[in-house]
Amino acid sequence: MKKIFFIACCSLLLSACTWVKVTAKGDAVRLVQSTKAVESCKKIGNANTKVVSRVLFDRDAEKVANELADLARNEAGLLGGDTIMPTSEIVDGRRSFDIYRCFQPRN
Repeated sequence: MKKIFFIACCSLLLSACTWVKVTAKGDAVRLVQSTKAVESCKKIGNANTKVVSRVLFDRDAEKVANELADLARNEAGLLGGDTIMPTSEIVDGRRSFDIYRCFQPRN
């Protein structure tokens, strides 16, 4: 019985952890939810992200969504993008994002 309790406690603690860290480049990328926000932007690519959404039981949906967005922000930063927009719902810890460049760098 103690073993089961221990395993359940460990799983609960692991499910609360944030696994994805935003990089310096990803930190400069914003997340938008509306196509109106990217009307004047140039689409430069997409990102298909995936995280663990279940550790013996479903992880918190908001944490999963934030980690997926953080992964997409990191990818957008590597590609020179500054904005991401989700293009799919979250299914089994997966989500797709379009990557845009909305702000032109100043020379």
